Amino acid sequence: MSSVEAVRNAPSQFDLTSDQRAVLDQADRFARKELFAYSERMDAEEWWPDDAFAKIGDAGLFGVTIGEDYGGAGLDLTTAGLVGQAFSRWNHALALSWVAHDNLCANNIYRNGNEAQRRKYLPGLCSGRKIGALGLTEPGAGSDALGSMRTTARRDGDAYVLNGGKIFITNGPVADVLLVYAKTDREKGAHGISAFIVEKEFPGFKVAQKLTKMGYRGSPTGELVFENCRVPAENLVGRENGGVAVVMSGLDLERAMVAPICLGIAERALELATDYAQTRQQFGKPIASFQMVQSMLAEMYVLVETTRALTYRTLAAAAPLEIGGGGRGDIHKLTAACVMQAADAVHAVLDRAVQIFGGMGYMWDSEINRLYRSIKLLEIGAGTTEVRKMIIAGELLKGARAHG
Repeated sequence: MSSVEAVRNAPSQFDLTSDQRAVLDQADRFARKELFAYSERMDAEEWWPDDAFAKIGDAGLFGVTIGEDYGGAGLDLTTAGLVGQAFSRWNHALALSWVAHDNLCANNIYRNGNEAQRRKYLPGLCSGRKIGALGLTEPGAGSDALGSMRTTARRDGDAYVLNGGKIFITNGPVADVLLVYAKTDREKGAHGISAFIVEKEFPGFKVAQKLTKMGYRGSPTGELVFENCRVPAENLVGRENGGVAVVMSGLDLERAMVAPICLGIAERALELATDYAQTRQQFGKPIASFQMVQSMLAEMYVLVETTRALTYRTLAAAAPLEIGGGGRGDIHKLTAACVMQAADAVHAVLDRAVQIFGGMGYMWDSEINRLYRSIKLLEIGAGTTEVRKMIIAGELLKGARAHG
């Protein structure tokens, strides 16, 4: 084989490896077979399928980034992102619950917890027999989640006593295990926050209400209340007042993992729109024969492929992120840029897709309408688009000053 042929036949550095593609294909087949059937009822009734997480666990699709000793697969963040991408094609509500459980809760405990905490909680989370959630956002806090945090934790003997509330918590109404942030030193502001593992049975913890949403309706979101909730001191994750490092590195990983959800939804929307354009007849021929429809399909394709490239690049860059290593620098800028681009792209793709579907796309119970109602959340969650712009610009200006 000549050197030219060798280069031509070599896999591109931007392609997935054969192992990664195998995981993406496995997760896609599983989601199409097992999760897609839930999606319509989940959206119509805000129904939670009690057996779904056990099925995902039995398929080995939880704990992707968690070591095998704890029931995980021991793979990397890119591979986990591929699972989220595949799930989002067929049931984006379960994909959202999957990422809140697997990345925000289980992976956080794996990265930041001690050996006893890992042994106690990770096997159940990796098997899908326990459901995980992250408790960060509070009423009135939003984008300033750390500075405005009012939930407190006071040491009392062999326990911490938590008081306060959390809101917009994905999986909150169904979670068995929650990673919760609270202020242990009010005087230190954001640097006085600690992380705790809370079990739903702990006295003083309750779900105040399940919230009704516009999109992702089958992924349960709730308001949580802590009223003198006693949490064993051994459930402190990391050191006291060290929660900011857990939060910031976790947020960068979360943003890297949210982008594949956007990608999967956009892929499915493009597929649906392409199929519909070829079957829908107007003026005696398929609407796909009209150049304006072709133009929209072409624009959608470019947006999907652009999102795919940036998403995969960001997952690969975030995969080796060290504990406490997020929240600053190039990775902070890149993850913010990736999720901002992905959210903008899926918005634009779905807007065109509904336009192609016309009146059928405006019907609430159509699949394309279900996907359309998902787009706004990811322009708000994991930091709003405006916050993402502030992060990107802030890091760019820091870099400019450093080289000035």
